Amino acid sequence: MKIISSLVLLGCLSISSVVNAQTLEYPTRSVQVLIGFPPGGSSDIVGRYVMQKMSDLTGKQFVVENRTGAGGNIAFAAVAAAKPDGYTLLFSTPGIAINPSLYKKVSYKLDDFTPIALIGDAPLVLLANAKSPIKNVNDQVAAGKSKPDAIRFASSGNGSSSHLSMDVLRSMTGMQYIHIPYRGGGTAMIDLMSGDVDVTMQPIAESVPYLKDPRIVALGQTGSKRAVIAPNIPTIQEAGVKGYASTTWYMLLGPANMSPQVVQYIQKNISTVLKMPEVKARLEASGLDVINGDSAQTKEFLNAEYKKWQALIKASGTVIE
Repeated sequence: MKIISSLVLLGCLSISSVVNAQTLEYPTRSVQVLIGFPPGGSSDIVGRYVMQKMSDLTGKQFVVENRTGAGGNIAFAAVAAAKPDGYTLLFSTPGIAINPSLYKKVSYKLDDFTPIALIGDAPLVLLANAKSPIKNVNDQVAAGKSKPDAIRFASSGNGSSSHLSMDVLRSMTGMQYIHIPYRGGGTAMIDLMSGDVDVTMQPIAESVPYLKDPRIVALGQTGSKRAVIAPNIPTIQEAGVKGYASTTWYMLLGPANMSPQVVQYIQKNISTVLKMPEVKARLEASGLDVINGDSAQTKEFLNAEYKKWQALIKASGTVIE
């Protein structure tokens, strides 16, 4: 019996060694990380920085690719359809939780993804052209109630946190606006400064570099509290829209049915990156509140966000073909 027990133990150890070896062998080639929005946007800024640190830490290449279009749906669909081998990942924004309710039809569902890591969240900033008569949130609400075409609003694209955060403000106040979707926040900011549009709402990481520009006025930020890097900008709730709060967030996902060992490898290394003092300081300087959630927390957060946006979108009546 002792001999048999020893053989069983050796067999278990052998199997364990194989599993560990397989885990350590990943990745053997570069990992593709898709972002659904153009270069220069907040997801691109945060995603490229975190993935570069991931590459530096592991000695493996985590290569970012901007797969843009359809409010992120092209990137989301590509990852949902990819092999679950860990070599195609998604650095996602709230669109993954928003679009299934916002768009009339999408080719994926939440079950098509493996939650890996929750990076953090950040407020957006409501900005106006300085030559516009809109100087605060109340001005904007009043203008938007006066006539439907009084405000030309530039978003980062249909289904973006920029678009939906503004739409929540519309539904809560009764204001109206002309929605002009852009392919990313960078071009929206350019047209705001030139006066081609009146207002935009952009993640704080994209907004901070423009806050001292005399062509722009910051009206409010969307979080439930003021961001540390922008303490002088009131929240929209402080400005008079009681109960308003909306943030953008970032998480890492893969296709459904990924190996638990690969998920654990990625998540643990991402966690190590986010705990680095220089990384934490850099992200916080961009207005990001680092969460550093594991795969279970990521799944719970994603499901909660999906339910929240599903209810908000249904209430607003917004649908995109």
